[in-house]
Amino acid sequence: QVRLVESGGGLVQAGGSLRLSCVVSESIGSLNFMAWYRQAPGKQRDLVASISREGQSNYIDSVKGRFTISRDNAKNTMYLQMNSLKPEDTAVYYCSIRRGIRTYWGQGTQVTVSS
Repeated sequence: QVRLVESGGGLVQAGGSLRLSCVVSESIGSLNFMAWYRQAPGKQRDLVASISREGQSNYIDSVKGRFTISRDNAKNTMYLQMNSLKPEDTAVYYCSIRRGIRTYWGQGTQVTVSS
């Protein structure tokens, strides 16, 4: 069973930065889709950013220029660098991978941005 463990969330003031990490229990080098999602209270879980095996990244419009997704295959770890944080970024952030036909999720890490 693949396990994903997120860390790095916390409370930060608007304009601040956080870096989220997602450690995967298996090798990630062959994974073509790794992503970060977020879910705010009372809302659905939304895709924030994704990264391919080749390192190509995609972002939702609201985080472009502020967030950076990356991966370190040697460490089996994916990151989300979040800068210029806004109160509307407050949510539980989840990492996710696809392996074959299955999707795996971490337990989530809370990010709270105060105004």
